Amino acid sequence: MTKFEIHQFICRTDNYGVLISDKNTGLTMSVDAPDAMKIDEELEKKKLNLTHLLITHKHQDHIDGIEYLKKKYNCTVLGPELEKDQIPQLDITLIGDEYIDFSGSPIKIIETPGHTLGHIIFFFEREKILFAGDTLFLMGCGRVFEGTHEQMFESVKKIRELPADTVIYCGHEYSMANAKFALSIYPNNKNIKNRYEYIQKTVSEKKYCLPTTLEVELNTNPFLLYDDPVFKNELGKIKSTDLEVFSETRTRKDNF
Repeated sequence: MTKFEIHQFICRTDNYGVLISDKNTGLTMSVDAPDAMKIDEELEKKKLNLTHLLITHKHQDHIDGIEYLKKKYNCTVLGPELEKDQIPQLDITLIGDEYIDFSGSPIKIIETPGHTLGHIIFFFEREKILFAGDTLFLMGCGRVFEGTHEQMFESVKKIRELPADTVIYCGHEYSMANAKFALSIYPNNKNIKNRYEYIQKTVSEKKYCLPTTLEVELNTNPFLLYDDPVFKNELGKIKSTDLEVFSETRTRKDNF
């Protein structure tokens, strides 16, 4: 049970905007700033005042709206220490394993290099809610732009070790493409087949597929199945290490 109201919406083409608010204190947070106008519109619709802006990484489609939102709401902007030179208007820089407080709830900062070298994610420990940015997606993981496959593997492992009932919000709506890929490399997996059908139905009804839960991802996300012997066998990697299986999966997704 959470005291927070979480409001999720699509902006740009496939970015998720997300607002977390506590009606009792009036505090409201946006995770990333993909589109200032859309975020502003949703804030006004919900009659919310933006107090905090948490940034996961430096890519333009996650920081585009910072300057407008900072100017309008004078919100506190927090983001990764390692990318402070590429992210405008940062008030507070964050490093892995430190905690910040939002309306009395501790948020753990987890460093997840791979997609970018300074990428961080936000875990509300008490509520068991994770804002995963572009590290983990529904049935997918982020493309490795700056880091190595090994770094991304270690980052994904950190998520896999969180409580299974963790609710996960991601930076993009890639569910259909990810489900197709998962089915293509693990076609006989009943969980993946069922989820693919569920996603097809959800998308056709123009509903959101997110948030997801870690428990569901552990059963259907190929990037979390690196130690599943049946999956390893499907990839022809039965004797390979977990990292090699993960790396093969990421390479196949890049070429899918």
